[in-house]
Amino acid sequence: MKIEAEWMRGGTSKCWVFETAHLEQAGADVNELLPRLFGSPDSRQIDGVGGATSTTSKAMILSRPDDDEVDVEFTFAQVGIEEAAVDWGSNCGNCSAVVGLYAIEKGWVSPDGDSTRIVTRNTNTGQIIIQRVSTPDGALPIVPDADMPGVVFPGYRVGLGFRDPAGKTTGKLLPTGAPTDVIVASGTRWTVSMIDAGAPVVMVGAEELGLDTARYETWGAGVELQLDTLDVIRRQAAVRMGLAPSPSQAARAVPKLAIVGAPTGDDPEGDVNVMMLSMGKPHPALAITGSIALTLAARTPGTVLNRITGTISRSTLKLRTPAGVIETWTEHRDGSLLVGVDRTARTIATSIIHLPETLGSAVEAPLASATQ
Repeated sequence: MKIEAEWMRGGTSKCWVFETAHLEQAGADVNELLPRLFGSPDSRQIDGVGGATSTTSKAMILSRPDDDEVDVEFTFAQVGIEEAAVDWGSNCGNCSAVVGLYAIEKGWVSPDGDSTRIVTRNTNTGQIIIQRVSTPDGALPIVPDADMPGVVFPGYRVGLGFRDPAGKTTGKLLPTGAPTDVIVASGTRWTVSMIDAGAPVVMVGAEELGLDTARYETWGAGVELQLDTLDVIRRQAAVRMGLAPSPSQAARAVPKLAIVGAPTGDDPEGDVNVMMLSMGKPHPALAITGSIALTLAARTPGTVLNRITGTISRSTLKLRTPAGVIETWTEHRDGSLLVGVDRTARTIATSIIHLPETLGSAVEAPLASATQ
């Protein structure tokens, strides 16, 4: 079996990019096909194309819809590493940045002016993301020249604007109806905020975890010691948010969990210090869909994050992450709220992936049904 794919970096993640038609030609259930392609279950993913980390075991599946409103439709898959499983429960904002670039490179969208607008729809959430790819003089630069925190080498600049992102998964910005809730985990009561925007996220204050807010560089070690407790909090939040019927049935990737703390010093690097978990481990940078939730949480009175930032009058929010400061923005346009961030993206390789065996069950329904 041979399957065409592109290997691309989006933001601080890497993903394999497939076209829907190419996967459907394989005649196998994508929930079985993707783990086998990536080499799961295996902590090294040694017999597949996975990168053996949560930020590199990702797939994007693209198609061109018969829809005048949308240029490209895409589905995100978080492929398990030690489990032969696929989580379809949310989107990846970093990998979303590859969609517009792929569309231009494949000729699906023609460059238009110094910035080319591509309207995309994520099928995991139904979220419309307006992408703007830098195309000076009506073309991609011959050599990518845009930099971003957390990535050593430059890529093509891609702006991501999430249109009216609140409640795309649960139906409400505040799934429980309250800016804060109390969750009991490991015999302790934790004050958390649960937000649904970009992705469902549960937030807990760094001070409640005993982290030193004056020494952000020590958070990683402190968080590692409390991963079990944080997973209990996250799983209970999944139930409260209506994402799972019980804690044990909560998905590995949804909701995301963010630890937030007040910046320190006379000239802090950001408005808030953030560490997010990804598949149960500290994220080396920040989930971009999570940054959208953090942005609206900061602007929602009474949330754990709003208590740190207070009222923000400007349109930007600076989030200090392990990879550096990420700046998000909000703007109102054409009657909609756009919440966004700038990323970079680059194609690493064009590939034919070989699969030695034939997998079992044939696909009887459209690929998009796997996200339901």
